[in-house]
Amino acid sequence: MSGSKECSNNCKECGSECSERREPKKLIEESGTGSQINKVIGVVSGKGGVGKSLVTPLLAASIREKGHSVAVLDADITGPSIPKMFGLSQKDKTNKNRIFPVESGHGIKIMSVNLLLDHETDPVIWRGPLIAGTVKQFWKDVYWGNVDYMFVDMPPGTGDVPLTVFQSLPVDGIIVVTSPQDLVEMIVGKAVKMAGMMHIPVIGIVQNMAYYECPTCHDKHYLFGKNDIDTLAEEYHIEMTAKIPIDPSLAKACDEGRIEDYETDCLDNLIEKF
Repeated sequence: MSGSKECSNNCKECGSECSERREPKKLIEESGTGSQINKVIGVVSGKGGVGKSLVTPLLAASIREKGHSVAVLDADITGPSIPKMFGLSQKDKTNKNRIFPVESGHGIKIMSVNLLLDHETDPVIWRGPLIAGTVKQFWKDVYWGNVDYMFVDMPPGTGDVPLTVFQSLPVDGIIVVTSPQDLVEMIVGKAVKMAGMMHIPVIGIVQNMAYYECPTCHDKHYLFGKNDIDTLAEEYHIEMTAKIPIDPSLAKACDEGRIEDYETDCLDNLIEKF
């Protein structure tokens, strides 16, 4: 009963029925008018520099090749790199009531703060609440249309934006991106545990820069150490893993805005889980 010594004021976890019982407030935001988004997949990392914003367009391009309608919401507001990888420089289209995403050459719908700035190198110097509000605006005010899969590229860490996405968007699952260093295992743990606290399933772990394959002898060289990602996944009861090798042609495709043209099957086992 509210006001009593035994009451925690947490109606969600309380099984008692009382006259002052309150249902928890629904936090999930509705997507933009006229938009129908079937699945939302978050791409996260515990720290920066592991390739999260590389994995996002690779997943999006692979799903698009299978004939699905795909969108990417770039929630990394202060470090947006998605438009560059897709070779996009044009601005978004708006009218009085709607914001329209920009489409890539292969028809992937994309919204990023860099599509709103006058120059792509202009810094976004905003505090947390404004950044979080922008992410929700991208979800609510953009006319996405009918989308089978939306990928949300989140900034590293467990701060305002991941929390906003987990609470405000109907996230169906997340992909955790890591690199081979042992230090990253601890950081992965933070991201996985945050998802668990928010009741978001972890679909799989992707290890970027896993190895370099010699083009002559095809031997694999583990430049950053041979970290056992499968053991890490087993520790956190995650079924699916994938490894992305160090590939100069992949780096070149990103720099030239041709990420959709890069062919790879290294993420296929994850995609099958969608």
